[in-house]
Amino acid sequence: MKTAVIYWSGTGNTEQMASAIAEGAGAELFTISEFNGDMAAYDRIAFGCPAMGDEVLEESDFEPFFSDVEGSLNGKTIALFGSYGWGDGQWMRDWEERVKADGAVIVNGEGLIVNVTPSVDDLVLCKSLGANLAE
Repeated sequence: MKTAVIYWSGTGNTEQMASAIAEGAGAELFTISEFNGDMAAYDRIAFGCPAMGDEVLEESDFEPFFSDVEGSLNGKTIALFGSYGWGDGQWMRDWEERVKADGAVIVNGEGLIVNVTPSVDDLVLCKSLGANLAE
């Protein structure tokens, strides 16, 4: 099984999560600008994006990237993760519903969210998510 962790981070919080998930999964780690777009090359994929604005995915870079690849998610096992600084995680619930509608299976049944900067305990959860993704 080949695994990728693909993320966008503005402040570094989601980047920290991505690194821990990649470590736990033994996965290749990419920012969205580094990823070549070949979803077929990966069996399992983790996507990371923080909440922005009115609890939405980052709109300038991540949203267009994700819109381009989501047609290839049917049947894939994926993980979702990101940080937030306000709200209650509605952006993640919306994202979960979106990928389920695309035919993907979400590891642990839901995304992993962290309020602001990940703590040591949060990073342990990230590594665990990565391990679950790689199973």
